[in-house]
Amino acid sequence: MSGSRDHLEMSFMSIQCFADDGKLDAEELGSIVRIAERDGVIDENEIRVLRNIISRIKPEEVDDAMRRRLQEIERKISAT
Repeated sequence: MSGSRDHLEMSFMSIQCFADDGKLDAEELGSIVRIAERDGVIDENEIRVLRNIISRIKPEEVDDAMRRRLQEIERKISAT
């Protein structure tokens, strides 16, 4: 069976990040996105995982750096 399992690594990393301090910062989210991008394509599973991760970010946790990161991600996944 071939195919990327990057989405599983992304999920695991997000669990670790949220478990660390209960929230996700822009740098951590960037690390998760880099997993999706490392093969040059953000596939459907990776988009699904990213959307799920983003849905767990509380509005009060969104600072300017996170807002920029979220906008960047939206541009990338909207283009696929």
